[in-house]
Amino acid sequence: MNTSTLDTTFAALADPTRRAILTRLTRGDASVGELSAPFAMSQPAVSKHLRVLERAGLVSRGRDAQRRPCRLEARPLREALDWLADFRQYWEESYQRLDELLARLEEQEDS
Repeated sequence: MNTSTLDTTFAALADPTRRAILTRLTRGDASVGELSAPFAMSQPAVSKHLRVLERAGLVSRGRDAQRRPCRLEARPLREALDWLADFRQYWEESYQRLDELLARLEEQEDS
C-alpha cells in the first residue's frame, strides 16, 4: 500500500464537506451544481473541494454533453479500510483479553 496515497486519502477525508460530497456520490453521479445545493457555499468553493477529492483519486469527472458529472471512485477508500482493518483486529484482541480478565475476576469473586 502506497503511504502517500493513504496520506492523500485521509487528508481529503479530514474535511466534513468533502465527506458529505462523497456520501452524496454514493447515490450516483452529480454535477457541481447538484453537489453544492445542500451547502451554504458557492459552486467555486465546492469545486475546490472536488479538486482535493480528485487529487486523492476519490472522485472523477466525466463528460455528458455540456454536463461534467462527478463520480465516486471508491478504490482509495478500500485501501484506507484495509489499512484500518489491522487496527480493528488489534482492538478486537484487546477487548477479548479484557473480557477474559473480567471473567476471571468474576470467578474469583464467586469463589
